[in-house]
Amino acid sequence: MPEIRLARLPDRTPVKLSIMIMPDLAADLAAYAAAYRDAYGREEAVTELIPAILASYLEGDRAFMRSRGKS
Repeated sequence: MPEIRLARLPDRTPVKLSIMIMPDLAADLAAYAAAYRDAYGREEAVTELIPAILASYLEGDRAFMRSRGKS
């Protein structure tokens, strides 16, 4: 094991995931992208926002994070 402070970086290879969503969820995501644009003055595609939305949701689920050993 190397004697350096920085731990080995995790795998950062993107994983492509295809899903089907209902029209009402698609509309909500489009509205969220518009709200993001209004808030930050920068347009982002829904497909760019979804990973951040999912990560934020999972990080906010305390019971899930505890079960994963993350406070």
